[in-house]
Amino acid sequence: MRVLKIAAVSAAAVMVLAACGEAPPEEGTGDNETTEAEGGDDDAAEDTEAAGPDNSDFKACMISDAGGFDDQSFNQAAHSGLTAARDSLGITIADAESNSDAEFGPNIDAMVQQGCHFVIGAGFLLEDAIQAAAEANPDTNFGLVDSGFSDENFAPVEIENAKPILFNTSEAAFLAGYLAAGMSESGTVATFGGLPIPSVQIFMDGFSDGINKYNEDNGTEVQLLGWDKEAQEGSFAGSFDDQAQGSALGEQFISQGADIILPVAGPVGLGTASVAEGSDTKLIWVDSDGFETTEYGSLILTSVLKHMGPAVEGAITETVEGSFSNEPYVGTLENGGVSLAPFHDFEDAVPQELKDKLAEYEEMIKSGELVIESPNAP
Repeated sequence: MRVLKIAAVSAAAVMVLAACGEAPPEEGTGDNETTEAEGGDDDAAEDTEAAGPDNSDFKACMISDAGGFDDQSFNQAAHSGLTAARDSLGITIADAESNSDAEFGPNIDAMVQQGCHFVIGAGFLLEDAIQAAAEANPDTNFGLVDSGFSDENFAPVEIENAKPILFNTSEAAFLAGYLAAGMSESGTVATFGGLPIPSVQIFMDGFSDGINKYNEDNGTEVQLLGWDKEAQEGSFAGSFDDQAQGSALGEQFISQGADIILPVAGPVGLGTASVAEGSDTKLIWVDSDGFETTEYGSLILTSVLKHMGPAVEGAITETVEGSFSNEPYVGTLENGGVSLAPFHDFEDAVPQELKDKLAEYEEMIKSGELVIESPNAP
C-alpha cells in the first residue's frame, strides 16, 4: 500500500532526530490532534468569487499540508495561486486547512462533495489522498503540488484526471549554495529539512553542489553541515510546523560555527530565525521570499523561490479553458518556475564579482551548459 511510503518517511525522520538529540512531540497530541475535516459542514471555508470575467460556475479548491495557509512559506505560496485565479478568472474558490495527515482524505472528500471542479493538494504528503480521490472521482480534475503519483511498488504512474505541479529547485538552490559559500565568514554553513522527502532533499542537493562549485572555483574549503548529498543523509526536524525543533537545530549549527543556514522546513525555519537573531548568522529562506513574508527580513540573505502561485494559477486557467492536461508542469530557472530572490538589505554587502558569477552560472543552467543533477529531481 502507498501509505507505507509515508510511514517510511516518518520513521526516517525519527531516526535522524534521535541522532540530533531532541525529538519532536508525537503526532496526535495537542495542536496536532485529529479534528473533523474542514470543508464538509458549516465550519467550511466560505466560497469566494471576484469581479471580472464571470466563471463563477467553476469552483477550484485547495487543501493545505500542516502549517496552514498563513505559514509564511509553502502553503501560503501555493494558496496565492488559488486567490490569483479567483481574481483573474472570476471563479469561485474554497479551501480547507489540514492540522494532521489524518485530515487529508476527509478534507479532499469534503471538497469533492462541495462540487469542486479542480481540487489541488498542497504538498508531497497529500499524494496518497489526492491519488485515491482522483481514482475514485474520474469526473473531477485534481492537482498536486510537489509530487507525482506512484503505484504500490513506488513506480511512477499517470492518472488521467490528476496533474503533478513540480519544481526543479536544485537549480536555484545551487545558486544559493554558491552565494552562501561566497558570503560565509566562518567557512561553515548549514542546512536541514522538515522531513526526508524528495521535494525537501532537492533543495539540499542543489545547495551542496553550489558550495562544492564555489570551493572548486576559489580553492576554498567551505564546510556544509546538515546534509551529505552522496549518502542522502542529514538533519531533519521531523515536521513542518514544530518551531522548537527549528530552534534546537539552529542552536546546534550556530554552536558549530555556521553563519548561514538554509532551513527547508516551512514554519520550522521561524524557530531557526528566532535563535539566529542577535547573532552573526544569516538565513536563506525557501519557497517564498522570506524578506517579504516573515518578520525576519533583516536576517535573510536571499530566498530560493518556488513560484507555486503562478504555476497553480496556470493549472486552474488551463482547466477553466477546457484544456486540462495531466502532463506534469516542471518549474525551472529557464521557464521562470524557480529563481533566487533579491538580496534586499544585503544588496550592497554581496560583492559584484560574486553577483557576476551567479549571473553567469544562472545563464549556463538556463542554456543547459551546466546541469545540476539530483536524485530527487522531478
